[in-house]
Amino acid sequence: MRPEILFPLFKEVTTLPGIGPRLAALVVKVAGDRVRDLVLFRPVSVVDRSLRPTISEAPEGQIATIKCEVEGHIEPPKSRFTPYKVRMSDETGFLHLVYFKPRIDYLKRLLPEGEIRIVSGKVETFGSEKQITHPDLVLTESEAAELGGLETVYPLTQGLSLKVLRKAIRAAMQNLPHLPEWHDGSVLHERGWPDWHHALQSLHYPETLPETDPAHPARQRLAFDELFARQLALQIVAQRRRRRAGQPVVGDNSSINKILTGAPFTPTNAQMRSFDEISGDMASDRRMMRLLHGDVGSGKTFVAALAAARAHEAGLQTAIMAPTEILARQLARNMEIFLKPAGMSVGVMTGRDKGKKRGEILERLATGGINVICGTHALFQEGVEFEKLGLVIIDEQHRFGVSDRLKLSSKGRRPELLVMTATPIPRTLSLSVYGHMDMSRLDEKPAGRKPPDTRTISMDRIDSVIDGVGRAIERHERAYWVCPLVEESDLSDLSAAEDRHRQLAAIYGADRVGLVHGRMNAKDKDAEAVRFRNGEIDILVATTVIEVGIDAPDATIMIIEHAERFGLAQLHQLRGRVGRSDKASTCLLLYQAPLGEIARKRLDIMKQTDDGFLIAEEDWKLRGAGDPLGVRQSGLPDYRLVDIEAHLDLIPLANEAAKKAVYEDPDFTGEYAEARRVLLYLFEQDDGIRLIESG
Repeated sequence: MRPEILFPLFKEVTTLPGIGPRLAALVVKVAGDRVRDLVLFRPVSVVDRSLRPTISEAPEGQIATIKCEVEGHIEPPKSRFTPYKVRMSDETGFLHLVYFKPRIDYLKRLLPEGEIRIVSGKVETFGSEKQITHPDLVLTESEAAELGGLETVYPLTQGLSLKVLRKAIRAAMQNLPHLPEWHDGSVLHERGWPDWHHALQSLHYPETLPETDPAHPARQRLAFDELFARQLALQIVAQRRRRRAGQPVVGDNSSINKILTGAPFTPTNAQMRSFDEISGDMASDRRMMRLLHGDVGSGKTFVAALAAARAHEAGLQTAIMAPTEILARQLARNMEIFLKPAGMSVGVMTGRDKGKKRGEILERLATGGINVICGTHALFQEGVEFEKLGLVIIDEQHRFGVSDRLKLSSKGRRPELLVMTATPIPRTLSLSVYGHMDMSRLDEKPAGRKPPDTRTISMDRIDSVIDGVGRAIERHERAYWVCPLVEESDLSDLSAAEDRHRQLAAIYGADRVGLVHGRMNAKDKDAEAVRFRNGEIDILVATTVIEVGIDAPDATIMIIEHAERFGLAQLHQLRGRVGRSDKASTCLLLYQAPLGEIARKRLDIMKQTDDGFLIAEEDWKLRGAGDPLGVRQSGLPDYRLVDIEAHLDLIPLANEAAKKAVYEDPDFTGEYAEARRVLLYLFEQDDGIRLIESG
């Protein structure tokens, strides 16, 4: 049950004065549908309205707030280009308010002649006259009484004004309850942080410019609260799972030795070190919760195969869940290769499997006829039963919700959990996503693999590139050709996959060129991917749908059109489709000149290194707070009060504080237990809350 003290914050925004259904829809669009969402709505900037000069003292080019009298309205002759003016005055001079295409009846009500008004906006000089074009504010003296020196600015949407949004936020803040303190008093004292209520007041109604700095104690306090709530929930999840003792999974190495002997390559030290860590977790009486973090091509699937073999030695089955059908089937193929020497059976099940075929898979799973099953969400649907599920492996976990992972884990008796990701995240930021898990990191590539030779080429030379690809396929090489769009658009001059496919098919023959994009159905995409992998076609034209999930180890050429439009993380993932064997490979980054500074730096980084973790660090530096790594790509959570760039150093602090809190009070019965429940509900960390309540 949500704590009663939070009830006012979880009311709908329509309960606020002046917010009817029409305005509520706009407020919901930018902030959210509850009062809490407005309270936690972070301003994007502030306007300094502290300058209050007379008209003669008002400096050009600065925002000034001036008290003056309305002298008269100057209506222009009927012309589209002549503005409407309102003449204002004080004892020092005259000022014109300038409006283009105004509603004259509205202006005459807003600025009645002979009345005093407070106007605010940027002062300009036109000829010998001072003017403000479309003032930001026109207020009566009583309205201006509430105007502070600093005015917060929030994100808006069409039809929603700052005035209306600020009024809604003010009403929300008036309903703000005084919540119990969830931090130890010594922490607040040590860092000079105010209480939660005063920190929020400072956020929305700063009195000085330093208060608007993300490094200000009040802003840090709020950011830490949000980070702490998330980390606390993650630590509760981890602690509850570990307290529910698992079954020690111990083997005799019979299957492991066969797999190592029959492996198509010599495993790296990083692969064997990671497997030793996984094996140690599985052998303990605590449930394993481990992240296997590796760059593209670092060999995560082989480590997963060893883990599945260890489960098999203990008489247990393994389920591997992937986010897409293509990736699930690719994992199954690779698992079959790796596990064949140990005589282990591998199955695959996706939403496409129906009727008799699905029935056969379900029967084999339930009777132990399948040792390892790879699949999508279909694995945790009702009716899917395992004889003895002992290990769950989640690939690219950030694409699944916690509930999805829990559903699959519930198919067995507290199975071990291994999560894999190929999305490199800087070390500190990874705590935001994986702070509750033990981590193994694959920081080596399998021996013999050669990094792609990466080059940048202007789009002006695309005919030469096409000719070069023709020579390459005559040498029996195969190439990916990536375009940013599916089809040609009047709104963009970017290259389209369908057009490029038609062009290349006309040159080299329709039977040698394939096409894959996101609008195709899964069956057709799979068919094209299989044709390319089997060598039935030489060129696969695609959109970024091939970023993960299409594996053709013999492909040696990657061409990316308009590479300047892609982020570093995506470029790195795409390039990772080649260089997956001992053959020399090439990645051509085609760009449209002229390049901006950031785009040029991105392409230079791609030429200099193929280390995904280094690229992630550089990507972070280039993107900064505007788009930290691309949330969709990295799985980083969306934050309300945290400015990731400015508050990066708070992430490990929040992680440690959460670990300490759960270690010292595992059952949530101590001094701060109730306050921390309030915190978890406030930031909607429901998974942690549910696990507290269910024990």
